[in-house]
Amino acid sequence: MRLIVVDDDRLVVDSLKIILGAQPQIEVVGTGANGDDAVTLYAEHAPDIALLDIQMPGRDGLSAAREILERDPSARVVFLTTFSDDEYIVSALKLGARGYLIKTDVAAIPPALAQVMDGKRILEGKAIEDIDFDGTGVEAGTPRRPAAFASLTDREFEVAELIARGLDNKEIAATAYMGEGTVRNHISSILAKMGLRNRTQIAIAYLRG
Repeated sequence: MRLIVVDDDRLVVDSLKIILGAQPQIEVVGTGANGDDAVTLYAEHAPDIALLDIQMPGRDGLSAAREILERDPSARVVFLTTFSDDEYIVSALKLGARGYLIKTDVAAIPPALAQVMDGKRILEGKAIEDIDFDGTGVEAGTPRRPAAFASLTDREFEVAELIARGLDNKEIAATAYMGEGTVRNHISSILAKMGLRNRTQIAIAYLRG
């Protein structure tokens, strides 16, 4: 597989280029430091996978991924991130990215990229169900409730699933036929029961499940 690697941390880029380049099935065909580099490199090399940092000075990875995917909807974009970047993950997947990998877990990157080449989505190197973010749900049908959500009522789980699709409170209210105040109450209950801090963590827990 042919990769481009884009990250504003030169040490990260150089390390990944050496480590990934040492894999017989991987060729790093270009590296960059910002979103503009990512768009240019993708157009120049047409790589199998674009491995992009999410947060970069100037143009970030999300903006670059949006342009890349608009030009080539079949592009395989995978984000590099840290645990502190969870707020971006749902947005990234909604764009059409194939998932994200933790920068510090270098050993997990090559096998995870192989899964992406096989058509899977990945979170932290683990394959997940392929979520359809156009609002129709999971492509393969209604999923089993993940064990982490066992304590939720049916309505709370429905709200959690809609959050994972990227819907805001107003959209959830319209889709699930409930008031926005009820949606907020359900979200508060979900957070309390699951020990989470925000709606993005609800989405991440759902996707991981």
